[in-house]
Amino acid sequence: MSESDRSHLSAAATMGGDLESKQSDLVSRIEHLVRERPYGVLCTQSRSQPYGSLAALAATDDLTTFVFATPTATRKYRLLSECDHVALVIDSRSGAPEELMQVEAVTATGRAQVVPPGIDFEHWAGLLIRRHPHLAVFVRAESSALIRVDVVRYFYVTRFQEVRQWIPSRST
Repeated sequence: MSESDRSHLSAAATMGGDLESKQSDLVSRIEHLVRERPYGVLCTQSRSQPYGSLAALAATDDLTTFVFATPTATRKYRLLSECDHVALVIDSRSGAPEELMQVEAVTATGRAQVVPPGIDFEHWAGLLIRRHPHLAVFVRAESSALIRVDVVRYFYVTRFQEVRQWIPSRST
């Protein structure tokens, strides 16, 4: 992560203590969850109705972009076509009741778009297939679409009530 990536936090994360240390810790916690968990919940909407779908995810090193694949003959694909505003939720749940207060979650909000065939497709498909080699045939199937999500911001939650925000900087 670049220093500029670590420079955007909500006021809640900057109150007291060393700002640089808190920024670095927040980005590290988000990065850990994203790298540790291969799946997340894609949140979409249609006609004021929310929907959640599981997705196998891959993220860029700078955490500014996610990619996943979906069949085109699904509600998920239709909803993405209707509204590009999405959220991806990744969490550390294990299911053990005694770990309840240690659960962490990150929500990445952003804009989704279909990646058309071509050089960009090969780049993003490669990223997803490196993370999920078992999905190679599915990712490249004519009946599948590759979806890229450009992240606008992250919300990191721990202890069910402590929320911090991080806005990643895009490299030019």
